[in-house]
Amino acid sequence: MSFVADLHLHSSYAYATSSALTLDNLASCARLKGIDLLATADFTHPLWLQRLKDSLDEGPDGAYRYSDVNFVMGTEVSCVFKQDGRGRRVHLLIYAPDIATAEALTEQYARYGNIQSDGRPTLSLSARDAVYLTLDTNPDCLVVPAHAWTPWYGIFGSKSGFDSLSDAFGDMVGHVPAIETGLSSDPQMNWQVPDLEDKAIVSFSDAHSLPRLGRELTIFQGEPTFLGLQQGLTHNRVEFTVEMYPEEGKYHFDGHRKCGVSWHPDHSIREGDACPQCGRPLTLGVLHRSLNLQSAGDEAQSGRPQTFSNASAASLPANAVLSEAGRPPFVRMVPLVDIISAVLGRGPNTKGVQRIYINVVSAAGSELRALLGATESELAAIGGEALASAIIKVRAGDIQVEPGYDGVYGKVSIPIST
Repeated sequence: MSFVADLHLHSSYAYATSSALTLDNLASCARLKGIDLLATADFTHPLWLQRLKDSLDEGPDGAYRYSDVNFVMGTEVSCVFKQDGRGRRVHLLIYAPDIATAEALTEQYARYGNIQSDGRPTLSLSARDAVYLTLDTNPDCLVVPAHAWTPWYGIFGSKSGFDSLSDAFGDMVGHVPAIETGLSSDPQMNWQVPDLEDKAIVSFSDAHSLPRLGRELTIFQGEPTFLGLQQGLTHNRVEFTVEMYPEEGKYHFDGHRKCGVSWHPDHSIREGDACPQCGRPLTLGVLHRSLNLQSAGDEAQSGRPQTFSNASAASLPANAVLSEAGRPPFVRMVPLVDIISAVLGRGPNTKGVQRIYINVVSAAGSELRALLGATESELAAIGGEALASAIIKVRAGDIQVEPGYDGVYGKVSIPIST
């Protein structure tokens, strides 16, 4: 058995998030998108935690049930600290095996920050100490660096991150089973980084609103429970991940948003990392950082252990990207509502786009199946030939993406058949 998971999202109690992020809406949206397991998000916030305690039904192996959707206790924390003479800002995903542990963690974290001010609290803890404190509270907890390559708040980020997981976590590095790629990175950009050879590579949505739920996903072998997640991360039981095109992410290229400067890393390396308009430092993006750490570790590649894929060829979508070393594969996709928007030439939130989205998802069984599994003829019967053609083109990579940079999302262009 396998399950589809989105384990990085937020509630309405987190900063800059939608008020529509309620349990009712999250469960309903998960069913539409084909998600089997969600993180509760933001369990450190007292009001949200109380809502979770009042609303969730406890199931087996650390699963909590709400309206036919499984949840695990999960949150994100922001660690702000100094290390090696530099200010560091790192986001970590925390998963707890039960509500009692979530409450205990909340009490511990409250000693290091204001847990009531934001669903994603800022803690005056180093990344290493956050892992230690979390596992000391309950050794069954899981800690995963969030959006690992993002310039700000990524464990490898160019602004305040580290050059290795060992530098970041010290003696606790062996207790960090995985990293989250983030929207501006995909597994292929991580496969050549030696520091990640023994880590699972996972992808989640970091949704701050309902439409963004499931824009990136991880499919694990096992049951949709905390135990299934724990085994999936610690034993790398990832079948495959579903990724946005990394160029869509808002930190893929180097650049300076204020001056409209966007450069490929090759250009930055050749011309320097100062903005040609104002002279201020460019924000070095995810592609730049991943290439740096790949080249820095090229000589260390030989002799390292490899992780082999758990997925059979028959279970993979036809457009899966495979690793020669046998790492779990991935597929690149564009959210269905964005494809419909491009076909109709209307905004993604307009009534016409939303009506077709619901029709297609209902007929296909889920958004995930419409994007990855439904045949072109089936899609044409459901949503028309133009939409079917657009989805097939996205699967094949027959699109153009203007890369994102310095906080500006990339722009996808899909050839539309008329």
